[in-house]
Parts: sequence; C-alpha cells; structure tokens
Amino acid sequence: MSALLEARDLAAAIGGRTLVSCLDLRLDAGERLAILGRNGAGKTTLLHTLAGLRQPLAGDIRLCGEAMSALAPRRIAQLRGVLLQQQIDAFPASVLETALIGRHPWLDRWAWESAADARAARQALAAVGLAELEQRDVHTLSGGERQRLAVATLLTQAPQLALLDEPLSHLDLNHQIAVLELLASRARDSGMGLVMVMHDVNLARRYADRALLLFGDGSVRCGPVAEVLDAPTLSRLYGHPLRRIDAGGSDYFIPE
Repeated sequence: MSALLEARDLAAAIGGRTLVSCLDLRLDAGERLAILGRNGAGKTTLLHTLAGLRQPLAGDIRLCGEAMSALAPRRIAQLRGVLLQQQIDAFPASVLETALIGRHPWLDRWAWESAADARAARQALAAVGLAELEQRDVHTLSGGERQRLAVATLLTQAPQLALLDEPLSHLDLNHQIAVLELLASRARDSGMGLVMVMHDVNLARRYADRALLLFGDGSVRCGPVAEVLDAPTLSRLYGHPLRRIDAGGSDYFIPE
C-alpha cells in the first residue's frame, strides 16, 4: 500500500540556510508524527515543504503514491489539508461560511455548496464546540475560537493527510486536549495521517506515534516517540537540560 506521505533525500532551506537535509520520511494511514525543535529550527519551513507550499532544495515528495510535482493543485487540496499558524480573514463571513471553505476542493467550477456540504461543516463545528456560533461573524471570535474554527475547516475538507502548524495555538488546556483527542480519533477511525508541529514535548509523547526532531543545523532524528524522546536528546534539542519523570508508568519531561 502506498504511503500517504513520502519524502526521499529531502532538503529544505530558507534565506540561504539549509534547515533539513537528506531526510527520508514515510507516513502511513492513521499515523501521527510530531515535529519538534527550537524556534527557527525549520519546523514551519519543513511543514510547508511537505505540504507543497514551498519547493524543496533537493529530493522528492510523494502524496498517496504520486509525485506531488505531477499532481494538479485541486487534487493536492483534496488529498492533503494544511492548518497554518495564522488565520487571515480578509472579508466578513460567518463561522459556518468559513468552515464551508473546506469543501471548495471538492466542488465543481461555479458550483455552490450542497446540503451535504453544510451538514459536514456543522458536524465539524459541533466536534470543536462551535455549533452555537455558526452565524457569528468570524471577526468577532476570540483567538482560541478562531483556532478551533480552523480545525473545523480542516475536518470539513476531509483530507487523507493533515499537516498542522502549531494546532494548539491560542487554546487553553481544556481545548488543547479536546483538539488532540479529536485529531487522534480521526486518525484512528478514518485513517487520516497527521503531521503536527508542536512545542509541548509531553503532549507530543502522549498523542504522536513518532517524532521528528530538527536540530537547526540540518541534522534530524526521527523514530517512535518512546525511542527518540529521552532527556539527553531533548536537552540537546532545546539547549536546556530536561529531566525525565516517571509518573505511574508514563514518562514526562520537565526543565531542570
């Protein structure tokens, strides 16, 4: 079976600086990958490259078994969804109308959203706790509400692969866990693959199968979270000593 996402000998750079080099990566259906690293290490640059929003410096990317460079933009949008760090709402729109943007890759030219599309959007809004706000102007939302709407829009799109850049931004602890549980359930139940840029090591350890560590000098380490997330490696990754705590059989990391 073809991988949802495959990168071969991939290199990514920005501003003349190589952030990732010689990366081989495979993500299968239902797998959850967390990308971790310090600010400026290249997490967003790599995510955008894997999503096809930036050209790689070298290497190839395949999406659902096909070279991404050979796929039409509409087909790419049907297969993969992207949640960016910042949401830009240039025009007034309701919460429901914004969620319905997720259905646009699936509409024929000049077609309007159907009742089934609206139903999918409402289901996604309910999943993130925004069902009662569907008629609200998007510009009146708090930062956390807008972030949950971005997640709902991605779920409305229903891609096979989701690439999320800091999906927990602006969310309080309750909604951080709710969003991660929701994404994990989609991975488990529908086989959606997840690539998530994250900052919280402990949440990455809990909600990801594998971790990709970017050290900022082009070197990376990738593997199962239980193998690559250890105190010495994380201390090197973040440039600050961390200590592992065993709490009831689960590992947690705290700064020294």
